[in-house]
Amino acid sequence: MLKLSTKQDKKISLEGLNISGFTGVRDSNLKLIQKSFKGRIVLRGEEIFVSSSTPEELEKIEQLILLLKAKLKKAGFLREEDVKKAIENVKGERMDTDEKKFEKYAIKTPKKTIIPRTENQLKYLMAIEENDIVVGVGPAGTGKTFLAVAMAIKYLREGRVEKIVLTRPAVEAGESLGFLPGDYEEKISPYLTPLYDALYSMMTPDAIKRLTDRRVIEIAPLAYMRGRTLSDAFVILDEAQNTKSVQMKMFLTRLGPRSKVVITGDTTQIDLPKDVDSGLVEIQKVLKSVPGIAFIRFGPEDVVRHRLVKDIVEAYEKYQKE
Repeated sequence: MLKLSTKQDKKISLEGLNISGFTGVRDSNLKLIQKSFKGRIVLRGEEIFVSSSTPEELEKIEQLILLLKAKLKKAGFLREEDVKKAIENVKGERMDTDEKKFEKYAIKTPKKTIIPRTENQLKYLMAIEENDIVVGVGPAGTGKTFLAVAMAIKYLREGRVEKIVLTRPAVEAGESLGFLPGDYEEKISPYLTPLYDALYSMMTPDAIKRLTDRRVIEIAPLAYMRGRTLSDAFVILDEAQNTKSVQMKMFLTRLGPRSKVVITGDTTQIDLPKDVDSGLVEIQKVLKSVPGIAFIRFGPEDVVRHRLVKDIVEAYEKYQKE
């Protein structure tokens, strides 16, 4: 007796989208989708052709692709983690969807709404709410500084602090300050650029200029913190791996009433001389049991920059262990 085929087919358009952003590096996203379903998924030009033996699976794959299309339009790129979460959602493996949990901690800034993307980023924001001092340690691209600046803006807009202080140690990363042109202010300006970049991504230039002119937002090298008491302020020490032990102690003792301090750094990128101890490394031992101080440690899985950044971080970790 002739057996009739029960194969189901579907064609889904990706017209107008960044195709490489959808498929991922070397088609990694597409391969992950294919691995998660029994059906066949083929990309031809700007169209995806899906075939499955069951209408239920076909519907789930279609729903998945539509979810990823919407995510790509909104974010401009798709991470492996985005694809995994979307697959779990459409397959019913994430019944209490994490999206709502993350959206609960969304931060609204004048230019954009910022939502944590990983569990550690969520823990980081929760720790900032619950502690006066938070230390975020981990590799580049994990959102340590970006999220801290977002929280500082939130606190300022809600009237919970009166000012934001952003600071960094001016430590040479392979270059010498002495050979840079200009006076001291001009020499240290490049070290503070990443902090300005974070601000400009969340606020308009006019607002930043107005607030910096009024010293409601202050961006300065760590050396300028000596002798001050920082009250009613949200203070961020960035690149803290390049603080000396005595500098870290000086900075921490600036904390005044009704203030919040966030310290960020990557202990794999210390630019201090080899015989000088990093203050960031030391405080993880000295202050680990002090109430009111929280330590959040990020890993390669928290990298939210280009997918290759995660691969680079993991490759260096593997090399250093070997």
